[in-house]
Amino acid sequence: QLQLVESGGGLVQPGGSLRLSCAASGFTLDYYAIHWFRQAPGKEREGVSCISSRGGSTNYADSVKGRFTISRDNAKNTVYLQMNSLEPEDTAIYYCAADKNWYCSGYLSYWGQGTQVTVSS
Repeated sequence: QLQLVESGGGLVQPGGSLRLSCAASGFTLDYYAIHWFRQAPGKEREGVSCISSRGGSTNYADSVKGRFTISRDNAKNTVYLQMNSLEPEDTAIYYCAADKNWYCSGYLSYWGQGTQVTVSS
Protein backbone atom coordinates (compact mmCIF):
# COMPACT_ATOMS: atom_id res chain seq x y z
CA GLN A 1 0.00 0.00 0.00
CA LEU A 2 1.38 3.37 -1.04
CA GLN A 3 1.04 5.98 1.65
CA LEU A 4 2.55 8.93 3.46
CA VAL A 5 2.31 9.18 7.23
CA GLU A 6 2.86 12.39 9.17
CA SER A 7 3.87 12.48 12.81
CA GLY A 8 5.28 14.89 15.37
CA GLY A 9 2.36 17.20 15.86
CA GLY A 10 1.10 18.28 19.25
CA LEU A 11 0.44 21.14 21.61
CA VAL A 12 3.21 23.68 22.08
CA GLN A 13 3.44 27.11 23.67
CA PRO A 14 4.09 30.22 21.57
CA GLY A 15 7.78 30.49 20.85
CA GLY A 16 8.24 26.75 21.05
CA SER A 17 9.38 24.22 18.46
CA LEU A 18 8.16 21.04 16.85
CA ARG A 19 9.58 18.75 14.21
CA LEU A 20 7.16 17.05 11.88
CA SER A 21 8.03 13.91 9.97
CA CYS A 22 6.58 12.56 6.75
CA ALA A 23 7.41 8.90 6.18
CA ALA A 24 6.65 7.00 3.02
CA SER A 25 5.73 3.36 2.76
CA GLY A 26 5.21 1.30 -0.33
CA PHE A 27 7.35 3.59 -2.48
CA THR A 28 10.61 5.46 -2.33
CA LEU A 29 10.69 9.22 -1.93
CA ASP A 30 14.03 9.54 -3.72
CA TYR A 31 12.49 10.55 -7.03
CA TYR A 32 9.90 13.02 -5.81
CA ALA A 33 9.71 16.50 -4.43
CA ILE A 34 7.73 16.68 -1.20
CA HIS A 35 5.42 19.45 -0.06
CA TRP A 36 4.07 20.46 3.31
CA PHE A 37 0.65 22.08 3.46
CA ARG A 38 -1.49 23.21 6.35
CA GLN A 39 -5.13 23.98 6.88
CA ALA A 40 -6.51 25.94 9.80
CA PRO A 41 -10.19 25.80 10.79
CA GLY A 42 -12.28 27.93 8.47
CA LYS A 43 -9.33 28.70 6.19
CA GLU A 44 -8.15 27.44 2.85
CA ARG A 45 -5.29 25.00 2.58
CA GLU A 46 -1.95 26.81 2.42
CA GLY A 47 1.32 25.64 0.92
CA VAL A 48 4.02 25.86 3.58
CA SER A 49 7.18 24.48 2.03
CA CYS A 50 8.59 22.19 -0.62
CA ILE A 51 11.86 20.34 -1.15
CA SER A 52 13.19 18.80 -4.36
CA SER A 53 13.99 15.11 -4.59
CA ARG A 54 17.63 15.42 -3.57
CA GLY A 55 17.14 18.41 -1.33
CA GLY A 56 18.96 20.86 -3.54
CA SER A 57 16.05 23.24 -3.83
CA THR A 58 13.61 24.42 -1.17
CA ASN A 59 10.92 27.04 -0.95
CA TYR A 60 8.80 28.50 1.83
CA ALA A 61 5.66 30.52 2.30
CA ASP A 62 6.41 34.08 3.39
CA SER A 63 4.57 33.43 6.64
CA VAL A 64 7.09 30.79 7.75
CA LYS A 65 10.36 31.99 6.21
CA GLY A 66 13.13 32.17 8.75
CA ARG A 67 11.19 30.03 11.23
CA PHE A 68 10.59 26.72 9.43
CA THR A 69 13.16 24.47 7.78
CA ILE A 70 12.37 21.59 5.45
CA SER A 71 14.83 18.74 5.02
CA ARG A 72 14.90 15.13 3.94
CA ASP A 73 16.73 11.90 4.60
CA ASN A 74 16.20 9.69 1.60
CA ALA A 75 17.97 6.80 3.31
CA LYS A 76 15.17 6.87 5.87
CA ASN A 77 12.51 7.63 3.25
CA THR A 78 11.45 10.58 5.38
CA VAL A 79 10.99 14.33 5.02
CA TYR A 80 11.03 16.69 7.98
CA LEU A 81 9.64 20.10 8.82
CA GLN A 82 11.44 21.81 11.69
CA MET A 83 9.21 24.53 13.08
CA ASN A 84 10.71 27.11 15.42
CA SER A 85 9.35 30.28 17.01
CA LEU A 86 5.84 28.94 16.65
CA GLU A 87 2.95 31.36 16.77
CA PRO A 88 -0.75 30.81 17.45
CA GLU A 89 -1.34 31.52 13.76
CA ASP A 90 0.59 28.33 12.94
CA THR A 91 -2.17 26.25 14.49
CA ALA A 92 -3.46 23.91 11.78
CA ILE A 93 -3.50 20.38 10.49
CA TYR A 94 -0.26 19.81 8.62
CA TYR A 95 -0.16 17.51 5.61
CA CYS A 96 2.65 16.23 3.45
CA ALA A 97 2.18 15.40 -0.20
CA ALA A 98 4.36 13.89 -2.88
CA ASP A 99 4.91 15.78 -6.10
CA LYS A 100 4.71 13.86 -9.37
CA ASN A 101 8.11 15.29 -10.33
CA TRP A 102 11.56 15.55 -8.79
CA TYR A 103 11.12 19.31 -8.58
CA CYS A 104 8.35 21.29 -6.89
CA SER A 105 5.88 21.43 -9.76
CA GLY A 106 2.73 21.46 -7.67
CA TYR A 107 1.28 18.44 -9.44
CA LEU A 108 0.59 16.16 -6.53
CA SER A 109 0.06 12.45 -6.14
CA TYR A 110 -0.05 10.98 -2.64
CA TRP A 111 -1.20 12.73 0.52
CA GLY A 112 -0.80 11.90 4.15
CA GLN A 113 -3.62 11.92 6.67
CA GLY A 114 -2.35 15.00 8.51
CA THR A 115 -1.05 15.81 11.97
CA GLN A 116 -2.49 18.45 14.28
CA VAL A 117 -0.30 21.30 15.47
CA THR A 118 -1.73 23.56 18.17
CA VAL A 119 0.17 26.60 19.41
CA SER A 120 -1.38 27.95 22.58
CA SER A 121 -0.45 29.09 26.06
